[in-house]
Amino acid sequence: MFSIRAETESPLAAAAASRLGSSRAGASRRRSGPVVALIYKILSAEQWRAFEADGQFAGAPVDRADGYIHFSTREQVAGTAAKHFAGQSGLVLAAVETEGLDALRWEPSRGGALFPHLYAALPLTKVLRARPLPLGADGRHDFTGLLA
Repeated sequence: MFSIRAETESPLAAAAASRLGSSRAGASRRRSGPVVALIYKILSAEQWRAFEADGQFAGAPVDRADGYIHFSTREQVAGTAAKHFAGQSGLVLAAVETEGLDALRWEPSRGGALFPHLYAALPLTKVLRARPLPLGADGRHDFTGLLA
């Protein structure tokens, strides 16, 4: 069982508040997205260990720079791995439940597709499962059996 610490305001929450203005402004900017129960986050093993220890994830350096945590859908995650994690081993794929993630927004990104972005820290309690993301002999990540 995980040991979860009480949540505190994260740097992402502060960045989101700054970027979106008030919560009312954020609601007006909210983009409807597909009804998706699970989204995916690729993390380094080191990031995953820190996430487990802290009970929340404030994002990788690229996430913190952008002001939100980047996620992918089942259909997008292989492309994300190929584009941003090509050839990298030692990765973890976390499946995250979207229900209750009030700061989740669907915004256009690669090719104009809507991608899930979380403008808050991710609590560990929202991770349904996390599994190693193996690198195949061809240098591509193998998602066999990892996507629900």
